[in-house]
Amino acid sequence: MTPNILLTGGSGFLGSALLNNLAFKEAIVMGRTQPKDYNNFVSRTLDSITNYEDILCNIDVVVHAAGLAHVMDSTSQKAMDAYRNINTLATLNLAEQAMAVGVKRFVFISSIKVLGEQTKKGRRYTYSDKLNPKDPYAISKAEAENGLRELSAKSAMEVVIIRPPLVYGKGVKGNFERLLKLSALQIPLPLKSIENKRSFVAVENLVDLICTCLFHPKAKNQVFLVSDNFDMATPELLNLLAIAGGYRSRLFSFPDRILEKLLMCLGKSRVYDRLCGSMEVDISHTINLLDWQPPVLPKDSILNCWPDRR
Repeated sequence: MTPNILLTGGSGFLGSALLNNLAFKEAIVMGRTQPKDYNNFVSRTLDSITNYEDILCNIDVVVHAAGLAHVMDSTSQKAMDAYRNINTLATLNLAEQAMAVGVKRFVFISSIKVLGEQTKKGRRYTYSDKLNPKDPYAISKAEAENGLRELSAKSAMEVVIIRPPLVYGKGVKGNFERLLKLSALQIPLPLKSIENKRSFVAVENLVDLICTCLFHPKAKNQVFLVSDNFDMATPELLNLLAIAGGYRSRLFSFPDRILEKLLMCLGKSRVYDRLCGSMEVDISHTINLLDWQPPVLPKDSILNCWPDRR
């Protein structure tokens, strides 16, 4: 029997992809913005004080995909407060009320960034690693995870935490959209010599895992890392993006240390970290416990990233 599902963040990138899945065909979507062409929607602000019990009373599973991801001047105290209000306090308010009315399972979409910003060569993040968030966004997600564990420990409501790395697919925004634009510029880029490794996840694969976690008995009170299980270096990814978009890859070799110093002098150290740093995740726990495999290959999802493929 299909569980009664409440989805938050239905108008976002991930939420829109979830609503295209049959498992969410009759889901109730709650939030401030109604998803396009979806009528089973309840307008309600996500914050630390709003009451949701009238919506939650007949719900079996909450999938909490809403959250704040991008704030200007993201290292300031004001940004920290903004992230904490939405990603932490609103999450725990919703979860506490879900627990009170007897919701069976709460699926929280967290972030791999709760474990840190980079992995060292030959090292991958695992599901059992200690939390080590570095920026306000990651801190707010980590605080939400800790709060959810505390709630789960004193109730019958099961909590499932999913930590994706950078998500990509049709309609992608944010950092991956910037990579698309970089590939489309058709200018030479000094990135061919980069030897990092990064994990990514196609939105189709993330949706598939979320759907698995709706009902799988072994997902109870578990933390899952997710990826395509196909890590790539930045040059490899940019080459794939260029080819998928019908462009010619224009990467050239350049000493990594000089590139790092140049970007540092320009105040772009974080750009260097995102382009040249490694961020690998180990999803063996997810695969083994749930008997799950990413169903979509990266090359197929990357094709869908281009809005008007040439």
